[in-house]
Amino acid sequence: MVIVAAVVLFIASFLDNYSYDELPDSVDLPNLWESGPVLLGVVLAGIIAAALVVIARALPQPRKVAGLELGAIGVAFAVFAAWSALGNVIDPVGGLDNLPGAAEDKAPSAGTGLILALVATLIMAAAAVATPLVPALKADLLPAPKPVAPQPYGAQPQGGYGYPGAPAQPYGAQPQPGQPFGQQPQGAPAAAQPAPAAADFSPFWFAVPVARPLFAEDGSPTPIAELAPGTWYLAVEQRGAALVAQTQDGRRGVLQDTSGIQRG
Repeated sequence: MVIVAAVVLFIASFLDNYSYDELPDSVDLPNLWESGPVLLGVVLAGIIAAALVVIARALPQPRKVAGLELGAIGVAFAVFAAWSALGNVIDPVGGLDNLPGAAEDKAPSAGTGLILALVATLIMAAAAVATPLVPALKADLLPAPKPVAPQPYGAQPQGGYGYPGAPAQPYGAQPQPGQPFGQQPQGAPAAAQPAPAAADFSPFWFAVPVARPLFAEDGSPTPIAELAPGTWYLAVEQRGAALVAQTQDGRRGVLQDTSGIQRG
């Protein structure tokens, strides 16, 4: 909806800003690009809003500018564009019709482009505001890149991008299909295998059973990302019971809680 509204707004920007019935057909009225307030407050603000909302939805992790998420900035621009469009439609000549001696019935009114821009920005603002509130609009714009199609938690991952060719091995235990990370094999008792030393560590893919925070490697208490279930991450280093994990956008951090993770 935001993209469609942005396209409609762009088309409207080339249409008339004013409507004046008494002018001859030979007179060309200015379009939205030829009015500074309309260009800055409606056209460019609306296009920027659409770009920020779409980019925020397409990124795998939220991005912030000056402490604000891109999506929130996009919503603010969309509401501002709709508000500006409404003001220009109500008073398209900016108060010139209030000058002494001016006749209201002879003042130009809002043109086709300005009215269409108001409709487009209202739809854009409504869609941007409703996105975090309506479940049907919360779906990711682009699917998160995954090594393979999502599988039920505990199922054995199939071979594919980023996966070792051999069957998955639970970390520190004998291999059992679908067995969670670190859990001992079922059936006859089997001796637990000691965890490999850090020098013998090999990178592997893993998934978390529930959302878990990823902390900075410098020990900062503020999480730098959140690992989500159903997404595969790469473990690049082991630090005691913790793992240094790499997200799919290249960020690295420490996963302190490794209980129950599924290794690929």
